Amino acid sequence: MAAAGVVSGKIIYEQEGVYIHSSCGKTNDQDSLISGILRVLEKDAEVIVDWRPLDDALDSSSILYAGKDSSSVVEWTQPPKERGYRGSEHLNSYEAEWDMVNTVPFKKKPHTNGDAPSHRNGKSKWSFLFSLTDLKSIKQNKEGMGWSYLVFCLKDDVVLPALHFHQGDSKLLIDSLEKYVVLCESPQDKRTLLVNCQNKSLSQSFENLLDEPAYGLIQKIKKDPYTATMVGFSKVTNYIFDSLRGSDPSTHQRPPSEMADFLSDAIPGLKINQQEEPGFEVITRIDLGERPVVQRREPVSLEEWTKNIDSEGRILNVDNMKQMIFRGGLSHALRKQAWKFLLGYFPWDSTKEERTQLQKQKTDEYFRMKLQWKSVSEEQEKRNSRLRDYRSLIEKDVNRTDRTNKFYEGQDNPGLILLHDILMTYCMYDFDLGYVQGMSDLLSPLLYVMENEVDAFWCFASYMDQMHQNFEEQMQGMKTQLIQLSTLLRLLDSGFCSYLESQDSGYLYFCFRWLLIRFKREFSFLDILRLWEVMWTELPCKNFHLLLCCAILESEKQQIMEKHYGFNEILKHINELSMKIDVEDVLCKAEAISLQMVKCKELPQAVCEILGLQDSEVATPDSDTGEDESVAMTSCPASTFQSDALPVLATSGARDDNTTQISVSPNVSRLTPA
Repeated sequence: MAAAGVVSGKIIYEQEGVYIHSSCGKTNDQDSLISGILRVLEKDAEVIVDWRPLDDALDSSSILYAGKDSSSVVEWTQPPKERGYRGSEHLNSYEAEWDMVNTVPFKKKPHTNGDAPSHRNGKSKWSFLFSLTDLKSIKQNKEGMGWSYLVFCLKDDVVLPALHFHQGDSKLLIDSLEKYVVLCESPQDKRTLLVNCQNKSLSQSFENLLDEPAYGLIQKIKKDPYTATMVGFSKVTNYIFDSLRGSDPSTHQRPPSEMADFLSDAIPGLKINQQEEPGFEVITRIDLGERPVVQRREPVSLEEWTKNIDSEGRILNVDNMKQMIFRGGLSHALRKQAWKFLLGYFPWDSTKEERTQLQKQKTDEYFRMKLQWKSVSEEQEKRNSRLRDYRSLIEKDVNRTDRTNKFYEGQDNPGLILLHDILMTYCMYDFDLGYVQGMSDLLSPLLYVMENEVDAFWCFASYMDQMHQNFEEQMQGMKTQLIQLSTLLRLLDSGFCSYLESQDSGYLYFCFRWLLIRFKREFSFLDILRLWEVMWTELPCKNFHLLLCCAILESEKQQIMEKHYGFNEILKHINELSMKIDVEDVLCKAEAISLQMVKCKELPQAVCEILGLQDSEVATPDSDTGEDESVAMTSCPASTFQSDALPVLATSGARDDNTTQISVSPNVSRLTPA
């Protein structure tokens, strides 16, 4: 229990009988064993690891603090006779850990405001505490060598005395620390646990997001990087600024670009300013001309789909079908069939018989992979840190699944169990990538639509082929997309881009979540089904999702600029758009932007490359001579396409009042994991 005078805070872990062996077994003197209390505490958004001798527990003045710059607080001294002859080979040995405690005592540096407090006995000099942000690694004892012990190594290479757990397993401490940091085995030494070494792009990139000044956000990121960056990012920006500014009022004015430089560490190498980015041309202001009015049609019906299938089950008029899907999406009853084609699971030109054979083959392949991880015993998994990490991340993400959809209601819902199983199987399918937080967001709509474990897996695998680069370790895909988005936005509205840059928001980090999981958290569950199937047509041009971002930002430009939003307010405003965006309106605006760019005769080369407009040509109906004017672009549908037989949605995105609710298939309740 915490006693008066001890560092205050919420106690996360507490263990008595944790010893420092001050003489390392070289004497039988009982004083060589110093018994103490080890605590992990939460205090002021910081996590502290605190050890002190039992009889010193009431004297907080004896604590030695090992901070980031440990030399300012704690100094290590080594007897001269011990220096020089200890090679790296010796330091890596088991005996070195014991010798270190004997030969490297603490020495507290003199206080500048008076004499250091006197200690009641020699044990006080061993007391220490440190912030979890300073922890670099933890070394464990070899199994079977007496009671367990841990050695903490800090980021400035300060090594603290070994702590020996005479009355209990040290695993409870490790479990407590893992609530706040990611620990994994060192490739060089399985006994060493490295802090935040997780080979996951999302965790790694945001590990560097706010490396030292704002511990509160770092703790959120380390403890739960997905939630911190994908959900609550804007809620902690005030804390960021408070930490940057400090308590001195004179520092409350941020230097220009300080936050932009600060945030750029999130994705190392990202540069948004095209004038400084190699390979990018300077984009000057261009008159794009008038933006056309775009209309949407009703979703493709089952009847329309069936009319485009031949006697052997082949899809006819594929290009026309894709255009219809792009213009209106799909009726829900059709999605289970059509998505398999849109995602590439089924070839468009395949017959019904060929698809049946393909499904049999893919079913066998899926269950062989599933058996691989299902047959791993607990003992085997303990020795496979990557598989163990994947399972832990998957379970965490599955538990965060949106339960507002009936398919995923309830803790033991079969839909949640299938999510877990499919994601674990994907780790076998692509073990190099494994599982990265956020992937479950891409899977849950697929499983909901397919209502079948095998089909959902292969559709997910196909989708991940498109999205793979978003989750790779170096995050090159995310870097590229943010740079491309900035290029497009600058062409559309250079004034808005300049304003964002003036508010340290030119890096467009507020769009990160949109790009990473394709707007999954921005639209309702049913709207995301519509948005994704439209994007999967790959019409009207390459990187259409970037134009969707532009359409959303354009809609918010007026409020952001008129209300003079700063960095903080922009993040907050964009974050709060979630579930408030009209999907049909955004689709209309994004298509209109694409057609506007296509008609522009002076489109910069950088933009042509982003939209894939440089290699082929398509005719547009806007020629003064009555002949089609060739404009460089990929196969884009004509802007005037619409079905006369079906009502359309105008650019306002207004919905038909007769839209029906999508009901859950009765088969859902019978879903069970294999």
